[in-house]
Amino acid sequence: MINIILAEDHNIVRNGIKLLLESDEQIRVLGEGINGVEVMKLLASEQVDMILADINMPEMDGMLLLKEVKAKYPKIKVVMLSMHDHEKYVMEAFKNGGDGYLLKNIGAEELIFAVKFVNQGRRYLCAELTMSLMDTMLQSKQYLMAMPENEIDFSLRELEILQLIAEGLTNLEMSEKLFLSKRTIEGHRQSLLDKTGSKNSAALIRYGVINGLIQ
Repeated sequence: MINIILAEDHNIVRNGIKLLLESDEQIRVLGEGINGVEVMKLLASEQVDMILADINMPEMDGMLLLKEVKAKYPKIKVVMLSMHDHEKYVMEAFKNGGDGYLLKNIGAEELIFAVKFVNQGRRYLCAELTMSLMDTMLQSKQYLMAMPENEIDFSLRELEILQLIAEGLTNLEMSEKLFLSKRTIEGHRQSLLDKTGSKNSAALIRYGVINGLIQ
C-alpha cells in the first residue's frame, strides 16, 4: 500500500485527485492539507510514503514544503502537482530533491503510473512536459552543434544500458535488472561515454535523445 498525503488548497481539486488516486487499490490517501504547515503536522503522526503537493499554497507553498520534507524526512517521496508548465519550476523542484513533477491536467492512468513509478525510487516527469522540454532541446542550436556528425556503431547491450541510464537507474540497479556484474555495467557505461564524447550521464542522455536512441 502506498500511503499519500495531498497538499492542495482548493477543495474541489483536492477531492478530485483523491478520488482518482483511491480508484487504485494499492493507493491510500492518509491525510490532506491546504498548505505545507498542515502537511508537516500530519507527518509527525502518520507513516507516509509520498506527498503530492501543489506549488501555490498559502503560508507554506509547495517548494518550501519540498525543502522542509527533504530536510526532515528524506525518505518520503515528494511529487509536485501543478498548473505551472515553465521549465523554471520543473528545474527548481528537481534541484530541491523533488521526486516527480506532474501537470494538473494529467490523465488518471498517468497519475497512477507516476505514483507507482516514484514509489519504486525513480523520478518522474509527466509526458507533456517531457515532450515540451525535448522539443526545446531539439530546437537548440547549441545542443545540435555539440553532437558529432558521424554515425557511431553501438552494440544492442550498450543501447539497452543507455535506455536504463535515461530512466535513472544506478549501476547496481542495472546489474540486478540485466543479470550482469557491476563491473560489466561500468564498462559499458564508459564505452558509451567514450564513443559519444560525453563528459557525464546528462550529456550522454542528451546525445541519446537528439539521435533518437532513447525511447
